[in-house]
Amino acid sequence: MERVVFLIDMQSFYANIEKIEHPELKNKPVAVAGDPKIRSGIILAACPTAKKRGVKTAEALWEAEMKCSDLVVVRPRMQLYLDVSVSIAASLEVYTDLVEPYSIDEIFVEMTYALPRLGITAEEAAEQIITKIRRESGMIARVGIGPNKVLAKMACDHFSKKQDDGIFTLNLVNLQEKLWPLPIGKLFGVGKRMNQHFLNVGIRTIGQLAKSELADLQKRWGINGEVLWRTAHGKDEAPVTVDTHIRRKAIGHNMTLPRDYRTWDEIKTVLLELSEEVARRVRVNGYLGGTVTAGARGHNHFQQPSGFHRQMKLPDVTNDGKVIYEAVKHLFLRHWNRDAVRSLGISLDGLVSDECRQLSLFRDDVDREKLNVTVDRLKYRYGSEAVLHATSLTAGGQARIRAKKLGGHYK
Repeated sequence: MERVVFLIDMQSFYANIEKIEHPELKNKPVAVAGDPKIRSGIILAACPTAKKRGVKTAEALWEAEMKCSDLVVVRPRMQLYLDVSVSIAASLEVYTDLVEPYSIDEIFVEMTYALPRLGITAEEAAEQIITKIRRESGMIARVGIGPNKVLAKMACDHFSKKQDDGIFTLNLVNLQEKLWPLPIGKLFGVGKRMNQHFLNVGIRTIGQLAKSELADLQKRWGINGEVLWRTAHGKDEAPVTVDTHIRRKAIGHNMTLPRDYRTWDEIKTVLLELSEEVARRVRVNGYLGGTVTAGARGHNHFQQPSGFHRQMKLPDVTNDGKVIYEAVKHLFLRHWNRDAVRSLGISLDGLVSDECRQLSLFRDDVDREKLNVTVDRLKYRYGSEAVLHATSLTAGGQARIRAKKLGGHYK
């Protein structure tokens, strides 16, 4: 039996939710954007009306307003968007229990065994789902169909959105005709840097990559070269799983700062906050980690890359923010070149269950564990501002601001 996977994408998700919440905005150009006063005035989503006026996702708010002077800008409400996303995903379980949220506005659905039971084709099922989502939530959905996740994703991204019915099937039959002529940057998994690498060696289309010698790609780019070659051929064995976001290899947190941070005192304050937040999330998910990764970027990192991304292995696995911070501090002081910093990131990798740990005869961590558990409980009951380091109250601290946000934006 050939697999059938859907990738369901909600059109202009944030902006359309705001239009549903505010009927008076129905025919107006609407964009959801951060607060420009704290340097996050970036377009997160724009409705179709705004897009027709030239407004683009991820562009600066001032650029969008120059193109569309009557643009209605709405501040993001991440908790509302998350609630709608969870509701839509739950509603799809009437078809199958293999429903995997890929992002807040994209959902993978394994339909392989559902279609014979329903007695309908994949296209008919997609039509049903689009109608169901629109009737229940008001959202406009598009569906990419493929024999695996990667083809379903590219079917939706590159073709479904251009179809009147919002449905497109990409498979091994039409792969060469539809996918291969596209620019190499359109291949799933190819970012800006990899795109440039391919262009530098004369690979400009997905088809050219597919026709390249695998051994040459492996020699130049290792396992990544092989993965991208397989993707170009439509090969992907990844299952649709309901616990994709539960069984993790790493837990991290990145933050864009409201301004340039130039002093170590300000930077270390945020690093401590991020370390504690990563540790808390690791504990909540029942993990310990053995490798700490730290990174920083400057203001103009796209035009003039600056910053670093380094990691170090810990002597023992941990979920203690203090231990993570000490490792992060070591990495930062060793690799930071004293340029101004605009974003910071920390992650704990190599996760294992917290039920498995190596006991030490020379160190007693029981008191630290009890303290961490107590702090976690206080934050759970009274909010993340309930317990803070004193340094978070200084000018560089961001913990109190982040407590009011979800996904980097206000709830």
